[in-house]
Formats: sequence, C-alpha cells, structure tokens
Amino acid sequence: MEWKELEELRELLDTKQYTKLRQFLAELNDADIAALMEELEEEDILKVYRILPKNLAADVFSYLEVDSQQAIIESLSVKEAANVIDNLMADDAVDFLEEMPANVVEKLLANAKPDTRQAINHLLRYPEDSAGSIMTVEYVSFKESFTVAQAIDHIKTVGLDSETINICYVLDAQRKLLGTVALRYLLLSDPDEIIGDLMHENIISINTLMDQEQVAAQFKKYDFTAMPVVDNEDRLVGIITVDDIVDIMEEETTEDMEKMAAIVPSDKSYMRTSVFETYKKRIPWLLLLMVSATFTGAIISSFQEALSVYVALTAFIPMLMDTGGNAGGQASVTIIRGLSLGEIEYPDVPRVIWKEVRVAILCGATLAAANFAKLMIFDRVGVWVALVVCLTLIAAVLMAMLVGCILPVGAKRIGFDPAVMASPFITTIVDALSLLVYFRIATMVLHI
Repeated sequence: MEWKELEELRELLDTKQYTKLRQFLAELNDADIAALMEELEEEDILKVYRILPKNLAADVFSYLEVDSQQAIIESLSVKEAANVIDNLMADDAVDFLEEMPANVVEKLLANAKPDTRQAINHLLRYPEDSAGSIMTVEYVSFKESFTVAQAIDHIKTVGLDSETINICYVLDAQRKLLGTVALRYLLLSDPDEIIGDLMHENIISINTLMDQEQVAAQFKKYDFTAMPVVDNEDRLVGIITVDDIVDIMEEETTEDMEKMAAIVPSDKSYMRTSVFETYKKRIPWLLLLMVSATFTGAIISSFQEALSVYVALTAFIPMLMDTGGNAGGQASVTIIRGLSLGEIEYPDVPRVIWKEVRVAILCGATLAAANFAKLMIFDRVGVWVALVVCLTLIAAVLMAMLVGCILPVGAKRIGFDPAVMASPFITTIVDALSLLVYFRIATMVLHI
C-alpha cells in the first residue's frame, strides 16, 4: 500500500496537482506522511511540507529524520521556522533543537513564543537521558476543588495543546501532585461530583533525574501509558508518555548492540552515517582489540618448542579459541540481558557464578566427549593428544563462562555499561587464557 501511495505522491508532484496533493495528504496518518516524504529528494520534501495543511505540518515535522527537519528549517524564514517550533510538543522541540547548530537554536528561540521558549529552556536544563530531558510539559491538571463538569470544560479548553488527556493530574496551590484522574471516570461520573473525592491518590511518579532506562523499566513494571514527573519537592513538572518509552527502548537497544559489537554508539541511522563517521566509530575498538590480541601471539611464540615436538597440537588451537569465545559470548549476553532487565543484582553474584560453573561443566563435558570421539575416529591422533585437547576444552568453557558472567557484573558495579564487556572483549581475554591452559596441560601430560 505504501508503494502505491508513494507513486501517487510522486505523480501529483510531477504533474503539479498541488490542490489534489493537499487533499491526498490530509487523508493520511502523520507518521505515514513523514515516511513517504523521507523517500523523496530534498527539493520535493520541501515542496510537500509547504503544501501540508497547517494543522498537519507540525505533527509530520516531529516524525521526520533530523536531516530532513534541518533542511526544512533552513528553507523557511526565521519567523516561519519559529512558528514550527511553537506548534511542536515541547519534548519534540527539544529533541530537534539538540541536533541543531547553536546559532540556529538561538535564532529560533529568540523568535518563538515566550511560553514555548520557557518550556524548552526548562527541559534543556536537565541532564541528557534523564526523565527531565525527555518529559513534556503539556499536560492537563485540575484543582482538588473542581467539579467533574468544571474538569471536562477545562479539558475542552487546553486538551488540544496537551500530550494526552487520558490521564489528568490533581495539584494543590504549590503544584504538588495530589492524585490522578482517568478521563473515562470523568465521563462516567456525576457532573457535580468533586475531583478530590474521585481522584486516585496512590500515585506512582518519576523523579526528574531518573535515568531513561529506569524510566522504561517503570513503565514496563506498572503497564502505564503515561507517568507524572516530579522534582525533589514532589511538584509536578511534566509527564512522560508511552510513545517516548518506545523511542527510548529502541535507542537503548541499538546502543547496547553497538557496544556489544565493539562499536562506538551513534545516534544516526546506518544509511545517513558517512563512510568516515562509520570508520571513526569502529576503529578505536578495533585498534584496542588488535593490540590486546598480540598477547595471544606472544603466548604461542613462547611455546614454539612444544609445538615443534607435537605439531598436531597446532591444528586444534582455532577450535579451542572459537569454542571458548562462543561460550563466553553466550554467558555475557545472558548476564547483560539480566542486568538490563533488573533480574540480576550485585548480591546475586555468588549464585550466578555457581550456576555458570555447573552449566560450564555440563557443556564442557559434552563438548569434550564429542570431540574425543571425533579425534579418535576421524583425526586418528594419539590418546594423550586427544586427552590434552579435551581437558583444555573443558577448562576453556569453564573460564569463558566465568569471565562472561563476572566482567559485565563487575562493569556495572563500578559504573560502566555492562554491554561494553561483551563478545569482542571477552573473546580476547578467553583466547589468551585458553592458550595458556592448553600449553600448560600439554606440557604436563605430554612431558614436553
């Protein structure tokens, strides 16, 4: 369906049927319009944006990629651009302005409405990735003394400019949060009923300085569509809605995946990241891992004499290193996931280690038995060489799983992101340990 809509959009643009195009766009969802615009050339994106009805333009703008947003803003006069900012929700406006050059931000804020400027500056003062930085200040609030009829009239007045009206907030004179009221209860209650008698007083709120990952965990725990954000004095300063949480989860998951692959995280999509930017994101870890991998070469060099006596030992080095790296990667991913979901805490470390030891022994023994059969039947190596390889395999899996579970927990304990201690880093450590154990066992068993 989207392909047909894109073809129709291009045809209307090419034939300059702008009135029909305006009607065509008015029938589509905001997010779908933005997705179609992203498939166009920059010149056509600007044309479509100018054709959009005013009530649609700001909503569509918030769904566009940063590059497209910047192109649109640069094509408008300062006054027109400031009008776009005025019509965005405050949190969307902040997300956009954080990507803009400082001189552009200064001009836009200077020409924006005072209340818009105040709301944006309010959000910009909070630390990046905190609840305060992602909340919106557009919400519906009531006094405790309001009747249901007064509350509904108030919603009609301010509802269009609010992020959501499904949940409304009851505040006292000092703006302290007293309770919440769901819209459905207002619609089903007697018009003369007092909000203070109707409100839900068991409030679950978020502090402005809470990290966005913890915010997402709160939404998952309580299954809310919106949550209030309060300062240290329990005054309501904003709300966070579930659409913001979806963006956070995508952002955090992408960041963790990049760290686990030893890539410096980027906030741009792959297709919009230049070759040089991609190179800069990857090369630091590649250099570090390359240097650390030289330890593996040094270990092999130090046991050259043993390898010259039993050349067959060389053939099994890749298998041992790969198996250890894979085992460590499995353990680390499981532990990192547990840490991210709050299933594993620092006091759980002894239980985690004991569990991984038992899993490692079972996995190692199974792999060793299968490998021993292969070595004797197909490779036809000596029994003692097969014993060396299989004992090393058990030790390598045990070490790998221990390293894979201890490093992420240790990283989180000292304040680092556990995802940093993922597969590439763990594999390098396990490779070196596996080789050391391999040659030590070979020296003892084969007397070389």
